[in-house]
Amino acid sequence: MKQIKNIAIKEFKDYFISPIAYIVISLFLIVTGWFFFSTFFIFGRADLRDFFSLLPITFSFIIPAITMRLFSEEKNVGSYETLLTMPVSFTDIALGKFFAATLFTVSMLVPTLSYPIFISFIGEVDAGPVLGGYIGAIFLAAAYCSLGLFASSLTRNQIIAFIIGCSLCFTLTILDKLLFFMPSKIISAIEYIGASSHFTNISRGIIDSRDILYFVSVIFIFIFSTYIVMHEKN
Repeated sequence: MKQIKNIAIKEFKDYFISPIAYIVISLFLIVTGWFFFSTFFIFGRADLRDFFSLLPITFSFIIPAITMRLFSEEKNVGSYETLLTMPVSFTDIALGKFFAATLFTVSMLVPTLSYPIFISFIGEVDAGPVLGGYIGAIFLAAAYCSLGLFASSLTRNQIIAFIIGCSLCFTLTILDKLLFFMPSKIISAIEYIGASSHFTNISRGIIDSRDILYFVSVIFIFIFSTYIVMHEKN
């Protein structure tokens, strides 16, 4: 556990050394801020529904940009080989990097807490959906970080890692939007695989164990897949 913590802290600090971190945070806040304030000023509606409904598609592109460097950059500069010589296991490395990416993504959400605060000054805030929305966002972020981690472990090229990560996250995001084209026999299975419906359920303030189990399962599957890739390549 100590090794995981040390790796996570190191990786989290490394994010703020690179200008990419600040660019990603700025883009995320600009996009989400535009959707929130345009809803208020254009449509005269003060709520967070549009903010949360667009979060899965926003994360599909933002999180792969965060995770693309986790393995790819280290393999290019040679620090990955140095890391392997230290008394750490593949599991420690994978989990440490995963927690760092998840923590960084969650830190991006902190400034958006100003949105419900802003709403509270001009009207009433429904605490249930807001709290559920942020809980769902954390689970969604963690799941997509595990996908991005896996994508980064596959290649030395950060751009390729970004493309693979985007493809995986985007697929999970839109999968349940394609049910119309699916055979009726597999609709329920495909709907369960898609991430958006599970996130939507939680963001409505409905905390269902099936939705929690879904995100935990995705995280486990892709961290374990990352472990397998690391083991096979070394």
